[in-house]
Amino acid sequence: MHTQLAHQMALALTGDMMFTGVVAVVLLGGLAWFFGALISIVGSNLSGGMKLVWVAFAFMAPFLGCLLWFLIGRHDAQRRLGIG
Repeated sequence: MHTQLAHQMALALTGDMMFTGVVAVVLLGGLAWFFGALISIVGSNLSGGMKLVWVAFAFMAPFLGCLLWFLIGRHDAQRRLGIG
């Protein structure tokens, strides 16, 4: 009985550690993506006003703002310069 209980507790701890690890990786990845978007926005050749709009949008809606920057805004900034 004690052996079975100890085994179940060990499995529970292993599962908790795996869940914590996955959450940590997702959070760190999200932070890296957010800061990558901010660096990309600030380094773009957009006007100061448009940079401010994109940065404000990234802060107000971090996931959606970064996603839209990488899907639309970055391409649009390059297109305006004739790069892409």
